[in-house]
Amino acid sequence: MEYHTPGSFKDAATIAAKAEGVTRFLAGGTDVLVQLRADMVTPDVLIDIKQIAGVKDIAREEGGWRIGAAVAGAEMTEHSELGKEWPGVVEAMDLIGSTQIQGRATLVGNLCNGSPAADSVPALMAAGASVSVVGASGTRKIPVEEIPAGPGKTNLAKGEVISAVHLPARGDNAGDAYLRFIPRTEMDIAVVGCGVSLRLDGPAVAEARVSLGAVAPRVLLVEDAAKAIIGSSLDDAALEALAAAASAACNPIDDKRGTIEFRTHVAGVLAQRAAKIAYERAGGAK
Repeated sequence: MEYHTPGSFKDAATIAAKAEGVTRFLAGGTDVLVQLRADMVTPDVLIDIKQIAGVKDIAREEGGWRIGAAVAGAEMTEHSELGKEWPGVVEAMDLIGSTQIQGRATLVGNLCNGSPAADSVPALMAAGASVSVVGASGTRKIPVEEIPAGPGKTNLAKGEVISAVHLPARGDNAGDAYLRFIPRTEMDIAVVGCGVSLRLDGPAVAEARVSLGAVAPRVLLVEDAAKAIIGSSLDDAALEALAAAASAACNPIDDKRGTIEFRTHVAGVLAQRAAKIAYERAGGAK
C-alpha cells in the first residue's frame, strides 16, 4: 500500500489520477479504517488529506459558510454561530455515531461514502449546499445533490476529491430541520431521514427544499414536496400535500429495519414534522 500526505488538494488529485488499483482518501477515517480493518477494502493507494491547509477550518464565506473536508462533527456542534444559522445541518451531523465517532467523522466523508441512509446528506441537500471538487484539471463547485449516484457510489471522476462544503447565506425569516426514524434511541442507521429548509414571507412559505434519505438507492431532493408547501402558511392541507408528495417519491426496499410500506408512510410523517420545526425556526407561529 502506498501512503501519501499531499500538501495541497491539487497534489492529492494528481496522485489519485495517476494511481493504479483501489484509491481511498483519508480525512476522518471512520469509514475507510473500519473497512480496511474488516478486510472489506484494501487500498493500493491511501491519500491522507489532513495535512492540507484549511481542511479543519469553519469560516465565513460570502455571507454563508465554508466547512473544510476534515472538520469533525464535534467541531460543528461546538460552533455556536454555525449551529444558530443552520441547526438542521449541525443536528444531522450530530446524529452520526458515538461521541468517539463524532470526534472524527466528517460531512465530506459521510457524503462520499455513498450511503442512501447518510444522515448529513438530506440536511445538506435541503440547505442548498454545494461542494468544491478538485481534479487534476482544476476546481469546480457543484450542488450536493449531484454527488450521490447509488449505494456506495458517487459521480466523482477518477482523481477528483472534495475539498470543502459550502452553505449559502441563511438570511432572515428562514429555518431548517432534519429528522430521522431509527429502531433504537441512538447509534443506529436511519430507516428514513428527512431534511427541510424554508424561507418565509410573512406567514407564507416563499422558498422551500425537501430531501429524503434511506427511501431510494440514493438521497433524494423532492421538488414536488417543496412545491406542496410554497405559498402556504403550513396549514393542514399543505401538510397533507407535503406528506403525499414525500411518500410518492419513495422507492425503498424491504429489509430487517423496515418494510417498503412502513418507510413510505414514515417519509410523509417525518416531512410534516421537519417542516413544522423549520417553520417555527423561521419565525412562523404554529
